[in-house]
Amino acid sequence: MTRIAVVGGRGQVARLLHPLLVESGHTPVALVRDEGDRAEIEALGAEVRLLDLEEQDAVAYAAAFKECEAVVFAAGGGPDGNIERKRAVDLEGSLKAVEGAQRAGIARFVQISAVGVDDALGDDVEPVWAAYVEAKRDADAALRASHLAWTIIRPGRLTDEPATGLVALGPDLARGDVTRADVAAVVAAVLDDDATVGQQWVLVEGDHQVADAIRAALAG
Repeated sequence: MTRIAVVGGRGQVARLLHPLLVESGHTPVALVRDEGDRAEIEALGAEVRLLDLEEQDAVAYAAAFKECEAVVFAAGGGPDGNIERKRAVDLEGSLKAVEGAQRAGIARFVQISAVGVDDALGDDVEPVWAAYVEAKRDADAALRASHLAWTIIRPGRLTDEPATGLVALGPDLARGDVTRADVAAVVAAVLDDDATVGQQWVLVEGDHQVADAIRAALAG
């Protein structure tokens, strides 16, 4: 049984991911800031460890990753309009998670990013959105430059609809919607597939079951 550290362990995608990891024979280790979240997250099958993503350093991340064999970075600053949180969570949180994984001797790292973050930003882009895009872009670039066994998933616009089980994956797909539940399913699947190491894929709704979509993306 493998422990999988989930940074941002109380987030919407993470809460859908925990039961899937349990079904796959893993133990999700949800990293959360507040003790008050423990009961809800444990009910999803996850082990809970406390970590303040913004205030604690990479050494604390490494300690939180103890006995884990993979890390999923599922954290996000949220739609609160706070530019500083976009950098503190989406970029600096990811950088500390990467360093923490290295310190803990963990190689496998899956990051949930966002579609289109490498695209040029126009002059009319709102500052909060620009900060979010830049944070995700820079976090992905830093992960790609690391020596970790990384996979980067870049979902389209997230929705709260039930899982469809039908997705499309590829390095350069048209923008589209995708359910948070389907994102969780793809993350769970790539964690167990070493062939996905070194892959950066856009994820949107599509016509293929998750396993078939992964095979198609790997085939190019």
